[in-house]
Amino acid sequence: MKKLFVFFLFILFFSCKNEDKVEAEIKQIPVKFNLERFDQLFFETKPEDLGKLKGDFPFLFPKEETDSVWIEFMTDSLFKEVSHEISIKYRDTKKLEGGLTDLFKHVQFYFPEYKTPKVITLVNKVDITSSAIYAPEVVLIALDCYLGKDHRYYTPFDAFQRIRLEENQILPDLVSSFSDGKIATPKNRNLLSLMIYEGKELYLKDKLLSTTSDAAKIAYTEEQLAWCKENEYQIWSYFISNNLLYESNVKNEYRFMNEAPFSKFYQDIDAESPGRVGQWIGWQIVRSYMENNNVTLNELLAEDAKVIFEKSKYKPNNNGN
Repeated sequence: MKKLFVFFLFILFFSCKNEDKVEAEIKQIPVKFNLERFDQLFFETKPEDLGKLKGDFPFLFPKEETDSVWIEFMTDSLFKEVSHEISIKYRDTKKLEGGLTDLFKHVQFYFPEYKTPKVITLVNKVDITSSAIYAPEVVLIALDCYLGKDHRYYTPFDAFQRIRLEENQILPDLVSSFSDGKIATPKNRNLLSLMIYEGKELYLKDKLLSTTSDAAKIAYTEEQLAWCKENEYQIWSYFISNNLLYESNVKNEYRFMNEAPFSKFYQDIDAESPGRVGQWIGWQIVRSYMENNNVTLNELLAEDAKVIFEKSKYKPNNNGN
């Protein structure tokens, strides 16, 4: 038993050494970009100068929208107030720029075909469905979507939605956008396939966001993350005992995968649980797979969910034993 323990320590030591070596190499990658504050420029521009602004940022002005629409937007007192709130929260963008620099270095290490994009901050009327976009040549960040969960603008949102309106969600949201088209589409919609699909995206955040907490990656509070860790064995046992893994039932998506205030086991623990526990379990399966198989990040993103599960050697942590 002692020899086995020493062996695992040996493996863990060299795994950490390899990770340190990779991170040291990533830090040396040169990254240079300008953060353009379109959110400020737009509301500082006079209506008669709109044409020049459109010439400088043509891709931000859809042709189907007339100038009158934009002038009404830039002169609206409410959105001017929003712009002011942003200027207070993001008066200093050094922290954001530092995080973006680290992200771009990691992207170029794992996806060398990607070059450093330009970065533009803007206001999108708190449209949380497109709050952060990572395209090959440009990154767009709607700062009005990241003023902090307790901001008065966000009172119409439920508490579980407001978690995503924190500043620490900018980088995870960008990785979610970056992942579009890079992860193999599930061959079916059974629970296992959906869990591993989401687990791949979360593992991508592991690799691209070196200083982001696990809670921020999955948009949980630290308490919600702790609940998942403490109840991992019970969650998994529920999935297995109810034969849910290979069941294609849209109800399971609502119960365990989709945004919700809590997951639905139809038990007393429901009120204590966070939503999307299926995503968290999928993340642990993918992590286990990567620990036990010598594959690249791109190979992981393309691999079939069933293969990943079978080769993962996943064993949920049982805190009770």
